[in-house]
Amino acid sequence: IAHHTSGVGSLASFHPQQFQYTRENNVLSLEQRKFYEENGFLVIKNLVSDADIQRFRNEFERICREEVKPFGLSVMRDVSIPKSEYVPSEKVVSKVQDFQEDEELFRYCTLPEILKYVECFTGPNIMAMHTMLINKPPDSGKKTSRHPLHQDLHYFPFRPSNSIVCAWTAMEHIDRNNGCLVVLPGTHKGPLKPHDYPQWEGGVNFIFHGIQDYDKNNARVHLVMEKGDTVFFHPLLIHGSGRNKSQGFRKAISCHFADANCHYIDVEGASQENLEKELINMLRKKHGFKDITLKVLHWDFKESRHIVEMGDN
Repeated sequence: IAHHTSGVGSLASFHPQQFQYTRENNVLSLEQRKFYEENGFLVIKNLVSDADIQRFRNEFERICREEVKPFGLSVMRDVSIPKSEYVPSEKVVSKVQDFQEDEELFRYCTLPEILKYVECFTGPNIMAMHTMLINKPPDSGKKTSRHPLHQDLHYFPFRPSNSIVCAWTAMEHIDRNNGCLVVLPGTHKGPLKPHDYPQWEGGVNFIFHGIQDYDKNNARVHLVMEKGDTVFFHPLLIHGSGRNKSQGFRKAISCHFADANCHYIDVEGASQENLEKELINMLRKKHGFKDITLKVLHWDFKESRHIVEMGDN
């Protein structure tokens, strides 16, 4: 059953002469479309089954134990964990991303219940562009488990932004105690803002860039979610997450999807140029790559995972 997140924003001020952020189909109700148009996110309750989530959890644990090593996968640890203490286990892995070559985890991106909602934002020709399973660790006391407020479009060199959406599924109960998502409703209507590392005393994880200037008076909404609940949100929506104050790990699985007709942009001179330089320096040190750009770091659309063409197929 689909529910919008109630109590956020005002639909009274919405004038539906033209929808900018959602597509016409029979999946979303008019109320849900209005809510997303106004707020930039939509929570669908109980969308992914317990059985599927358990399978994703099992595969993640296999990756942490290095029983499987999918091609192209990035395994990340929290900045507060010294390299000398790194032992392959779930306790030291804070995130795996780019799991497109892991057949079990990539099932998430092909779930019909996910794709039917994705189509409401991207249209029928759907591409999976970025994948993550996040394992937010109990905070060490340095507050490094926080994720600064940011816009996901900062990481993507393709447009238009209105043809991109993130699906983010809670793998367990998530609230403010273990670091739920916090969103700033309506900020998807604004521009892509400059991002950089926040000046936090405890340190910031690699590539966890944050917005440097935003309206601190903007209302924040903390998304309390149950296992299987899924939030779909626009790539310009300002969001982040607090520190994990619990003793357990907070897991979520997500994928960014885009319309296959999106086009790449050159980020030289744009706000994303600092991200490109940082990633290039990292890859040069790690792999010796020389000629590489942010565009190359993302799959070319012709080579990326083409999920499904909805409709006749």
